[in-house]
Amino acid sequence: MPKAKSKNELLDLIDQALAVAAPEGDPATLETLGRTYRDQLDEVGDLYKRVDKVARKGLPEVWVGDTSVLAQDAVGAASRSVSEMADAFQGGARALLALSDAVKDAQQQDAAGRRTLNDARGGLGGRDGYLDGLIETDEEKQALAAARSVAAAGADLMHKAAVAAHDAAGVAARDLNKWAAEARTGKMDTDELSAVDRLMLADASGVKGEAEYNEILTANELERSGRAMENLSPAERARMEKLMADASSPQEKAYLMKALAAGHGVGEVETFAGKIHGKDPAWLQEHLSPITTQGDSLDDQGTKYNGSNVNTDRQDFDSQGWTQGGDGQEGTCVASSTVTARAMVDPLYALELTGGPSGQEDDPDAFRQRLVDEQHRVHTEGDGGANWNSMGLDGKTEVLNKEVSPDTGSAYELQEVRTADARRDALPEIEKAVAEGKPVPIGVEGHDDNGKRSGHAMMIIGQEGDMLQIYNPWGTTTWVSEDDFVNGGMAKASNDGLPNAYAVHLPQD
Repeated sequence: MPKAKSKNELLDLIDQALAVAAPEGDPATLETLGRTYRDQLDEVGDLYKRVDKVARKGLPEVWVGDTSVLAQDAVGAASRSVSEMADAFQGGARALLALSDAVKDAQQQDAAGRRTLNDARGGLGGRDGYLDGLIETDEEKQALAAARSVAAAGADLMHKAAVAAHDAAGVAARDLNKWAAEARTGKMDTDELSAVDRLMLADASGVKGEAEYNEILTANELERSGRAMENLSPAERARMEKLMADASSPQEKAYLMKALAAGHGVGEVETFAGKIHGKDPAWLQEHLSPITTQGDSLDDQGTKYNGSNVNTDRQDFDSQGWTQGGDGQEGTCVASSTVTARAMVDPLYALELTGGPSGQEDDPDAFRQRLVDEQHRVHTEGDGGANWNSMGLDGKTEVLNKEVSPDTGSAYELQEVRTADARRDALPEIEKAVAEGKPVPIGVEGHDDNGKRSGHAMMIIGQEGDMLQIYNPWGTTTWVSEDDFVNGGMAKASNDGLPNAYAVHLPQD
């Protein structure tokens, strides 16, 4: 608007601005939905009190469900599930009510901007003819300048309204996707397991780290394993149910179902079950879950001299890190992050790496050799560079779809995000994917003072609020904010030579 050189040009710009659609959404409907969610909290609270009372009272050691679950364990899981349900209703209500307020405010601000633009247009009068523009009086110049200023203010109000509505919708989508993924027990839609069995599987977590950050079965895996049970023949289903009934812990049962979710047949699951049967939960987590997230991992402890976060979790097996090249010196970051991502979603693959052919090994040196060999295999598969260094985006897409997609059921598609707006637009899909348990590969880059580029590949593996959990194949995990991701703060997950995200690979449903 300020650059309009004539009345007609300003009128055209005003008409273009007014033609932009106002922020969409019905604040009243959103508010009603939010209040409906919030109204459920009293009923959920009453249910929690009843379940918690039974949990604290204690039950005899009786078995329930199709796969032999202790009644006391089932009640404890039910208590935690009801608590999570309350959190979900409260979180969903908060997200919807906040969105209602934001849409209402944005629509009011947009309307104010449109009134201001119409005032500017009204003050200008009709369009000039050809001869009218040949001579412009001082009075006309002053009127045009005043109209430009008024029109610019109106356009600015409309722009701010559009940005506010867009940002609010993104936050609401992030939070609602997260709470939907947290409704875990309902994800396993199968009649082949009892409600108690489904509840226990959804509740099973690793014993190291914070339980809610280390659930064994992701939302996607609960859904896939339930569907897989439905598709088994009666004979195969009976074999699977026996494996589950014979398992010695809820964690062991969960890893068996995780194997089924990864696409393995019952025969493969039986072989796997023989290798892990009777192992304690700590052994299972060490051998079958590459990533353990500590309860204090989200604490902001500042950054180091090189821009990386002070607070990081080292990810290792028996003192050997899940690290590219074994020691971080090779440039196989794409292959290495892919290998770890596959191990996160396929426990048979993880055990091959950690436990060797027998599945029983606890040798960090042997693990390192197998890990590096596998990284080299994937690097070669993706036509990576010489001397185990770098891989192109096409190769990255290829190895992700060969190595990880079969286990998650979602093909990966490259999306370049070289601007802040592109990164912001990609956030809802990224956060939905990781909330469901599908890792999202991310490429980061930077340039030195001489313009020389450096690049690195990492993996987005978790989301809490406005924070993203990043696995770096240097052998660590840490958290960065949405703002860090959008505005060049990815050094926190690596170092100050790699601040900018430039590409992600998004799972396609």
